[in-house]
Amino acid sequence: MAREAFAFSQRLRVRWAEVDKQNIVFNGHYLTYFDVAVTEYWRAIGLPYPETGAGTGSELYTVKATVEYHRPAHYDDWLDVHIRCTRIGRSSLRFLLEIWRDDEHLVSGELVYVNADPATQKSAPVPGKLVDAIVGFERTAPERAA
Repeated sequence: MAREAFAFSQRLRVRWAEVDKQNIVFNGHYLTYFDVAVTEYWRAIGLPYPETGAGTGSELYTVKATVEYHRPAHYDDWLDVHIRCTRIGRSSLRFLLEIWRDDEHLVSGELVYVNADPATQKSAPVPGKLVDAIVGFERTAPERAA
């Protein structure tokens, strides 16, 4: 996906503790990088966590996380983690993520969240304030459920 399609990116630097003996980022750390980008995305749209779901009686739960590795990142690399919401369902959100080092596309990923009542663990509609904030922020409108 063209980087211009992403309205938000988070810059971070690879730390020594994140690389393995081969001097490449250990695979599990890419999910941490995704999580940092999600946290900053919520802040950028004006609903920092836990305010994201405050007063709704519901919470977002991760139900899917995928990572596709194209090239490795190394110690001390500056990375840009791009994130965008590509779909808003009745009770779910889908985000696509890409990690870049300068002009090299290193990693692609997808995160899917379901909004649910924490007491019953049953899905609940995505809060309107969250939908409005996302739609108002994204450069390309997310696909919407019918």
